[in-house]
Amino acid sequence: MATTKKKSVTITQIHSAAGRHKNQRQTLIGLGLNKIRRTSTLEDTPAVRGMINTVKHLVKVDEG
Repeated sequence: MATTKKKSVTITQIHSAAGRHKNQRQTLIGLGLNKIRRTSTLEDTPAVRGMINTVKHLVKVDEG
């Protein structure tokens, strides 16, 4: 059998969610972030990529 290694993406919050739209704050919480310098490692899926795109100005993304 062929084993497939699932790709992951590490997201670090670099800016505050204060004063942002409610959907952006909720997206950060959905990604497992809500404070500056908090890091979350998630599976690289289209849904996660869409969430990252919503808050791309608030986070730093590391492919891995």
